[in-house]
Amino acid sequence: MAVPIMEQPADWTEPGAHPVAPGVHRVPLALPIPSLHAVNVYVIEDPDGLVVVDSGWAMPDSRRALSDALRTLGHRLDDVAQFLVTHAHWDHYSQALALRDAFGTRVRIGRGERASIEAFDVARGLHPRQAELLRRCGAPELADRIANAGVGTEDRRMPHTAPDGWLDDGERIALTRRGLDVFATPGHTRGHIVLRDAAAGLLFAGDHILPHITPSIGLETEPEPKPLRSYLESLRLVRGMPDTLLLPAHGPVTPSTHTRVDELLRHHEERLAAAAAQVRAGHATAHEVARAMPWTRRRRSLEDLDDFSQMLAVLEIEAHLDVLADQGVLDAHDDGIRRYAPSA
Repeated sequence: MAVPIMEQPADWTEPGAHPVAPGVHRVPLALPIPSLHAVNVYVIEDPDGLVVVDSGWAMPDSRRALSDALRTLGHRLDDVAQFLVTHAHWDHYSQALALRDAFGTRVRIGRGERASIEAFDVARGLHPRQAELLRRCGAPELADRIANAGVGTEDRRMPHTAPDGWLDDGERIALTRRGLDVFATPGHTRGHIVLRDAAAGLLFAGDHILPHITPSIGLETEPEPKPLRSYLESLRLVRGMPDTLLLPAHGPVTPSTHTRVDELLRHHEERLAAAAAQVRAGHATAHEVARAMPWTRRRRSLEDLDDFSQMLAVLEIEAHLDVLADQGVLDAHDDGIRRYAPSA
């Protein structure tokens, strides 16, 4: 059953503190990533101090926007008692670390993010593991471009230290006026978590479930071996819960988590079928399959995408092909390049 939505602006990126439930406000913060536009952080008012789910990108404009939004609620940045972060991507995590340095605010994140947080080293580049995986996918030239991409000054300044504490699957965060249940939802990253307020019918979904786009899979310093399998299992986990209002990190609040999960599951079934068809047509590597498939709603070719988007596309196809191999639809063998063929 769909949950009623409090009135929201027509443009979900409109600055401000927009109420989504009593005592809960959505604050969109601009991002330096044109394709994502903004990230939603959620401010939960509590007598023991504000609790903020996700934090935005550590940059002056984002900090000012969060400060301005809190001011309309009668609060300041130093009224935030803790950040609960869904995953370690910079648009969710980095501003929490910067504000911790400024005000001592507590920061917690899913325990599964520990491996990537501890392994990150800007001296290795932003995507060292992805470059290795691209070579296994049969895309050495793209791998070289990703490996040789320069690391900007702002990237080097980005905070990426450890949190103050970890959030564990099954944990219940007891606030004065509500309880938040932590669920591990690996896939987008291996340590992604969502927070569920069952009494209020709210799911703080991070990037696990987005209303208009499908999240990337396994983009992190230490990706897990089977990110799509984990992601599909995580979607089914949420689908098995009672329906809630969907509070996503990117895009508008929507009335039914179940409806969007069903759409995402159908999307991946279609992509699995399309990838299998390309292997049956003779394309043996993830790179070959990705080149044969259309991308984005505009159905662009792989070569028409920028290098970062090409990387995401090829690795997404590799994740789909691995699932097909697990299902017995395809056979896989690896001689330095992972190749697929229809199962006999």
